[in-house]
Amino acid sequence: MTAPSTTEPMSAEQSAALAEFARTCKAAARSVSLYPATHPAIQAALGRVVRASSQITAAGDVTVSVLPDLLVIEGRAPVRPDPAIGEFAGLLHDRLVGALRIAHEADAGDWRALLLILARTTEELMADGGIAKAWAATGLAHFEIREIDYAEVLRERAGTDGAAWDRIIQFCLHGDAGGAIDERAIEAAIGTFDNADRFGELIERIQSAPAGGATIGERAAALLGLIQKAIDTLKERRQGDQSRALQTIADAAAHMTPEMMLSFVRHARQPSATSDQPLAAAIVDQMGDGPIATFVAGSVVAERGATARLAQAFEALVPEIDRKERLLGLARSAAEQTPLGNEPGFDNLWQGAANMLTSYSDESFVSQEYGRELTGARTQAIDVERVSDDPPERVQTWLATVADAAVRDLDLALILDLLRIEGDPGAWRAVASVAADEVERRTLLGDAATAQVLLDMLVRERGDEGRGPLRAAAESTLNTLAGGPIIRHVVFHLRQAEDAQVGPLTGLCHTIGPSVVRPLALALAVEENNRAIGHLRELLLGFGAAGRQSVEQLKNSSNPAVRRTAIDLLRVFGGREALPELASMLDDADPQVQRESIRAIVQIGTHEAFAVLEHALVGGHASDVILQQLIGLRDDKAIPLLCHVLQHTLPRGRLAPVHLQIVEALGNLNAQTDSMRTLRAVLWRGEWWAPFRTAARRGAAAGALRRLGSPEALAVLREAAARGSRGVRNAAKRHVPPVRTDPS
Repeated sequence: MTAPSTTEPMSAEQSAALAEFARTCKAAARSVSLYPATHPAIQAALGRVVRASSQITAAGDVTVSVLPDLLVIEGRAPVRPDPAIGEFAGLLHDRLVGALRIAHEADAGDWRALLLILARTTEELMADGGIAKAWAATGLAHFEIREIDYAEVLRERAGTDGAAWDRIIQFCLHGDAGGAIDERAIEAAIGTFDNADRFGELIERIQSAPAGGATIGERAAALLGLIQKAIDTLKERRQGDQSRALQTIADAAAHMTPEMMLSFVRHARQPSATSDQPLAAAIVDQMGDGPIATFVAGSVVAERGATARLAQAFEALVPEIDRKERLLGLARSAAEQTPLGNEPGFDNLWQGAANMLTSYSDESFVSQEYGRELTGARTQAIDVERVSDDPPERVQTWLATVADAAVRDLDLALILDLLRIEGDPGAWRAVASVAADEVERRTLLGDAATAQVLLDMLVRERGDEGRGPLRAAAESTLNTLAGGPIIRHVVFHLRQAEDAQVGPLTGLCHTIGPSVVRPLALALAVEENNRAIGHLRELLLGFGAAGRQSVEQLKNSSNPAVRRTAIDLLRVFGGREALPELASMLDDADPQVQRESIRAIVQIGTHEAFAVLEHALVGGHASDVILQQLIGLRDDKAIPLLCHVLQHTLPRGRLAPVHLQIVEALGNLNAQTDSMRTLRAVLWRGEWWAPFRTAARRGAAAGALRRLGSPEALAVLREAAARGSRGVRNAAKRHVPPVRTDPS
């Protein structure tokens, strides 16, 4: 299948839409295989996929061409590579999807069916006839899948020599045990001598072929033997140029793995008695700067860093330090052209790899004699299981030194030592990053004590007693740690932790510092476990003023649940300092947020708190809503506030109905001295120029007193019925309960 050409880039908007589409599809593909279709997580994930796909199909149906690490729409590639696009392209390509046509009408059901298929392994799909057949079986029509015919691809790649290449690979895996190499295979090898990429492809297939029992070293030896046979054949025919063939093979060395390269170098350095030593030496000597730099770049990109085997191979190929630095510059330029070069951490990754490749040497650690012993150890190994002269307890003691616990202790000791002795900021930052990962892992395992030891080392460098040049690196590492998964691990353990286990877990958070307050508050906003909620609240309270300042930032969240959590925490922190923040949330668009902010202010219960609510009731543009929420609380703590409003404002204009509602509300709360005194004042107060409004208010006050039903409230009613003015008497008499007579 021919890859589509990318003749021009997409627009920035289309690139962003494609990246979001790839990201949501990749995430949803994981979700659909874990939860039933009715689960809220699935519905939300599919909803995001539908929205993202509608962005790229806004102008109509589109066809997305799939490359191994790229998605292309109508011949246009994204402006900038995006990891999400590469990952989703890899997912599709692994399942042999060459192109995917998406209809604008595709809905959540269509996407779920497709993502369920993509969640299956390639082997399962191939066993069932391929992904195109699996999609056709769904009976849905809003997608069209063009499947890659890999058999055809391999035929095109191998040409007429496909069978011969298979014979070469078998020879390199099994040697003469698989039969002597035939003339056709030798001809196929000769056919690659004029094309470095072609020979490099042969090397890659030999390296990646499943190993029967052949090591990389044995494959390298067999390949050298095949090359020698092919060159001898050319000599017999007096055809071809041997030096050109060797140069082609040397140029193809960029396709080798570090293990294969080391094998070639070892053959080149062996005594001349071996038949393939001159050939290997000639190939190694002809490797130029370009192939070696490409070899280094490819290995660093594949492994996301320099491995010990790469360092050994690079040291063997380029012992000169000046040439090393020049080649590493060329290798970096090559690596920058890959997707890895566009990732944010590329500079640090490459610097670490370059440091390892330029400083690697074991001469100062391993003597020449000991080196010879190590080299021969493989062939001189003794099967210790056959030696039974060691007592069982000694064997168990030896085994304990390599048990998981012992290895973890050694890891911890090594990290602590490096944190303690390393003084270079760049190198210390790399060690601190490893330490932070270990803190996360230990926390997940519930080993808070060990995590605390590592944290103390990091925090020490952040403080005044730490080393000045390392302070910025320590602060950055701790902030990154606070924003990572450690809070999720802490919350997980808090759900089931006993009282004795809570202290070490909360101690981790306090050690990191206030930067964990926001992640903790966000975790609290979605937590459902009562035990964890209680522990999280106590933990946040322990941060004091720093905790309150961080929580105040949450009130601007777009998520109402997070805003409600912020209100609850502000109330708990308490004091007049929280009132301005709570007052600013009285006008929130979410009714539950309004209710919680009113409840928090009422529970603070100070004169300043009442003044805030009175101002909102009297002058706020949402006073009706606030009043309804305040009344709806049905909280006796609101009685002083409601009475305060009735006593200090006049029932005129827009406040007239507010007064009437407050009077009605007081009758539905518990009888208190404040409420009865205020209702009596409303009952007795009148405005001769507004007789109807006065009558309505007096009737409401009398009814509220009757609903309170306490002896004091009924006494107020009877007093009004007996001694009040005519209007007061009329209102009171309608609600005074009849006097019960003794039937005897």
